Order: sequence, then structure tokens, then C-alpha cells
Amino acid sequence: MPLVFYLVGNQRLLQFLPRIWKAKKEIAGQVAIILSVAIVWTYAEILTVAGAYDNTTQETQMNCRTDSSGLIGAAPWIKNPHPFQWGTPIFEAGDALSMMAASLVAVIESSGTFYASSKLSGAPPIPPYALTRGIGIQGIGTMIDAVFGAGNGSTASVEDAGLLGLTHVGSRRVVIVSAIFMVFLSVLGKVGAFFASIPLPIVGALHTVLFPYVASAGLQYLEFCNVNSFRSKLILGFSLFMGLSVPQYFKEYVFLSGHGPVNTGTTWFNDIMQVIFSSPPTVALIVAFFLDRTHTPGACSTWKDSGRYLKDKSDESEKTKEIYDFITSLGDMCS
Repeated sequence: MPLVFYLVGNQRLLQFLPRIWKAKKEIAGQVAIILSVAIVWTYAEILTVAGAYDNTTQETQMNCRTDSSGLIGAAPWIKNPHPFQWGTPIFEAGDALSMMAASLVAVIESSGTFYASSKLSGAPPIPPYALTRGIGIQGIGTMIDAVFGAGNGSTASVEDAGLLGLTHVGSRRVVIVSAIFMVFLSVLGKVGAFFASIPLPIVGALHTVLFPYVASAGLQYLEFCNVNSFRSKLILGFSLFMGLSVPQYFKEYVFLSGHGPVNTGTTWFNDIMQVIFSSPPTVALIVAFFLDRTHTPGACSTWKDSGRYLKDKSDESEKTKEIYDFITSLGDMCS
């Protein structure tokens, strides 16, 4: 009771209570993903140690156990990544063309992630020079991956873009700290293997939360189009349908027959077709671009329905230059 009287009497403290509670809610929203993963991961570890998955099917053990992969036991404590650790690189024209196709797919998917990140962070639209710079840096990262024998290339993370929309944290310092952690984990093998042992259903649950933010950011760009036009409806619906169905057809064909639908005598050509048409964003982009350039407007639609006549003048604004200028960005990260 004395505490109640004290709070009632102290009007200044009561004025700050809503602000404190709001701050706590913002912090909880920013760390919601980490807390959720930690809680479910700990619960999965307890069930694994308790033997709850001992008499279950192999699929359940593979997806739910935290020790099924054996990564922690096989990983060394200290790992020293060094260039060409798997031997001298071998260059073949067919493999190079296949990797070029994979890089093209990565560029298309990453470009969409770049646009979604700018939309979710509330920044102005990305100017062409900034988008080109991002793709170039991604290419340099892929080259470094090849030198160190990573086995995969660099691409923009769709999950991180969704996390940006969920937490509303778009600071470049977060990217720097994350990069430092990734370098740190690549040296400490046991620690990196510990984080890699996360059960796959947790990763799938994260995708169901983070991917909708990226998809909704992409749909927001339709505000520049006339969605009531039959031409816009045809291009949008057909490209989305083909983007979902064609890659699924290519993947199931490989699963059933052991090779893709394109099965010629040239292996590198088969690989290029398989890589390109197994990517939903790439297929949707190809179909949408082709229809937008070839489908002539009818009596009830015009070229303006596509939104191409709108020229965003914000590319020349001071805010855009301040955000996307390379020198200014470096100064903001170092300050």
C-alpha cells in the first residue's frame, strides 16, 4: 500500500511509465526472433537428451534431433581457412558457363532483395548506380568464396530482408557486427557447428514469418501499375503462375528421372537450363518482362498501365545521395 500511494503521488513517474513500457515492447519486438529460436531450440535439445526421439522414424530424428548431423563432434576447435585449401583450381569452359548462369540467377534474386530491403527500411528507391555497386560487391564476394573454397557463392539474404521488416532495424552497423560474428564463427569450428545444428523445422518456421515481409514489399511496387487493367492482370497473374509452376516441374523431373527436362548431349547446356528455370524469381521475371514488352495494349488499356511512364525524381534528392553515396555510407559506418 505505501508503494501505491507513492506512485499515485508521484505524477512525474506516472508520466514516464507509458514510455518505459513502450520501450520494452519495442525491445521485445526486436529480439522476438532470437528469443523464439532460443526457446524452441532449447526445448528440442531437452527432448533429444531425454530420448524422446529414440524410437521414432528416421525422418523425425533427422528433422527434430539436435545431434543427428554429428557436426559438433566432427568439427575442429580451431579452423584456419586459407586460399585454395582444396587444391589448385581447375578451369573448364562448360563449368564456367554453368556458374555464369548461377551468378545470373543470384543477381536477379538479389536485386529483388535489394529493392525489398529499401522498401522495408523506409529508404528512398535504390538508384541505378547503387544497385550496380551492390551487384558488383556481390560478384567480388563470390570470387572470394571461390578462392577460399566455400562451395557456394554470395547472394543477398531474403531472410535478413524479412528480419529488417520485422524488427525495423536497418542500421549498417548491424551488418558490420554480423559480418564480424560470421568471420569469428568460421574460425571456431565447434561454435559454428553448434549454430549449424539447429533443427530444420525451426528454420522453416522462420521462413514462414520472414518471407511474407519480402513478398509484401514486392507487391507494394504494384501501386505504380493499374491493376484494374486486363493487360496488367494478365501479365501479373501469368508470370506468378509460371514462376511457381515451372521451377516445381523442373525440380520434380530431376527427382523422378535423374535429369532435367532439357537433356541434350551437352552437359553444360543442360545445367544452364536447369539452373535458370529452377529459380522462381528468374522465371517470373523473364515471363513478365517478355509479356510487358510484347503484349500490345488493347482498347481498354494503355502503356501507362504498366507504370513505366512514372519517373521517380527522388533519385536526385539529397536524401537519396546521403543514403546511397558510397563515401557517405562509409563515414556513417565508421562514425
